[in-house]
Amino acid sequence: MNSPGTPLITADLAALEAGVVPATIRKWVQLGHLRAAGRQGRRSLFRLEDVFAAERIARGRQ
Repeated sequence: MNSPGTPLITADLAALEAGVVPATIRKWVQLGHLRAAGRQGRRSLFRLEDVFAAERIARGRQ
């Protein structure tokens, strides 16, 4: 799921990088646009490239 050396980021940081609020990240997960690449305790972790891909899908720029 996660390549060695690929950094994973929290939903809060993913939201900051994508210029959205954390609730939007949760919505993208709920809609199936984004999947967690790992976990840290109860927190989901994401690959930055997956976050940007989900953003493109959500904004209709596939």
